[in-house]
Amino acid sequence: MFTGIIQAVGSIASMQDIGGDKRVRLNTAGLSLVNVELGDSIAVNGVCLTVIEKHADGFSADVSGETLSRTGLGNLKKNSAVNLEKAVTPTTALGGHLVSGHVDGIGEVISRQVDARSVRFSVRTPAALARYIAEKGSICVDGISLTVNAVDGDVFELNIVPHTIDQTTMANFIVGTKVNLEVDIIARYLERLLLGDKAAESGSSGADLSRAFLAENGFASAN
Repeated sequence: MFTGIIQAVGSIASMQDIGGDKRVRLNTAGLSLVNVELGDSIAVNGVCLTVIEKHADGFSADVSGETLSRTGLGNLKKNSAVNLEKAVTPTTALGGHLVSGHVDGIGEVISRQVDARSVRFSVRTPAALARYIAEKGSICVDGISLTVNAVDGDVFELNIVPHTIDQTTMANFIVGTKVNLEVDIIARYLERLLLGDKAAESGSSGADLSRAFLAENGFASAN
């Protein structure tokens, strides 16, 4: 688990094709790996990766075909900047929100505007994820825990303060930038719980939740 509070901005040292997937080597810049062991987890742009080798300047991790298909890691190149966060411990301050490091989909930055000392971004999310995103709720964008400023259909807005711009890769976001999205884990589990016994049926998903279904099961009025 992670909190979405970025601890350092590192970079891709190399991406190597191995047996149909990839091995990535990362330079971790200011992120200390003194207390990191082989097998530990580190979030890279919001993707939970397992440390398989440690180096003087970073670590290496394997990236599966599943991860490559569900995230933007496969599009990174040598020297690409990445957000880094080590897994939480029982004593870690929960400064952001609970983040699993399991990316739900890829969004796209569709606008960037300066607003006083802040920067406002609009991001279009895959339609299937839109129902999990709520105004003033939490979302993880490339590993960064952020508050949703506004929502309009499949587009949500972010207001980013100078500190976040300076300490993450968001300074590099432009129109067209693709970003890893992880929705609030509580929203995902709540949707699954609302399905009740129907969740055990083959093919059931959150898309089955309708007002009629909720009313039938006592979660909403029929009107």
